[in-house]
Amino acid sequence: MHDLLNGLRAGAEPTRLRLLALCAHGEMTVSELTQILGQSQPRVSRHLKLLCDAGLLERLPEGSWVFYRLARKELARQLVAMLPGDDPVLARDFQGLDAVRQQRAAEASAYFRDNAQHWDEIRSLHIDETEVERRLLDLLEPENLSDLLDIGTGTGRILALFGKHGVNAVGLDMSREMLAVARANLTKAGVANCYVRQGDMYRLPWNGPSFDAVTIHQVLHFADEPAQAIAEAARVLRPGGKLVIADFAPHQLDQLRTQHAHRRLGFSDGEIATWMEQAGLTPQPVVKLPGGPLTVSLWTAQKAEQQTEQPRKTVQGRTDEDRERPAAE
Repeated sequence: MHDLLNGLRAGAEPTRLRLLALCAHGEMTVSELTQILGQSQPRVSRHLKLLCDAGLLERLPEGSWVFYRLARKELARQLVAMLPGDDPVLARDFQGLDAVRQQRAAEASAYFRDNAQHWDEIRSLHIDETEVERRLLDLLEPENLSDLLDIGTGTGRILALFGKHGVNAVGLDMSREMLAVARANLTKAGVANCYVRQGDMYRLPWNGPSFDAVTIHQVLHFADEPAQAIAEAARVLRPGGKLVIADFAPHQLDQLRTQHAHRRLGFSDGEIATWMEQAGLTPQPVVKLPGGPLTVSLWTAQKAEQQTEQPRKTVQGRTDEDRERPAAE
């Protein structure tokens, strides 16, 4: 009863209802909301804090920026659903939202255009991505998933792929430029059940099991510590959840290291299986997709339905608890 009353009080104000309506259409920054509403930033920030404190909005820090989105709570959704569709104030707000989206899309297109040669060159070396995506769908069965995490989400393609099947998907990436591209692509794809966050794949911002599936798609070859990335992915998997890694089999294209910052020239089935087992996962059969000259491998592993809680050892032999404090000198 207390939470319900707090939520109703927070929403019972015109500007805050407008903020809920806008944030229901995707992640927004304070500056974007200020631009749309035509109000001062301190005032908008104060309203946003009240909505977050009441659990109607979620606050997502991203470096020096902060994004806001509608909370996944029934009350938040109901309040937005009750807003009149013909309200002239909301209509003007949505016109402003369209302008913001167009600006985002232009910025994302410019970044993608400047970097497209890099992706196109690598794509020409392996099998078509649509075949990789089809196999991902087969392996993870989106109709049986509720929540998915895509680590190193890049352009957000995997989010859109699963989001269109009704999966609630979160994409994590360190690059703010790539997150801008992903946001623009998700808006274009019309998937409101997906969002992105800035974060480190070695220290995922979730305290425990939170996802039915985790994907690491064409990211692991950039990793300094691939085993640790797999261990973190396993940590946030729910019991029975699946991890799928899509990356290259071992190859000899050294130019990918010198020209495109690949740390590893592919991975063997054995080393991936070892890392999965160290993380408490059970490897499953590997899918091979030969290309020219690169072969894409899809390694899948599953978390046990029931696991005994105990400190998990990292590849350095230290537990999760140890990672929170400096090692003994």
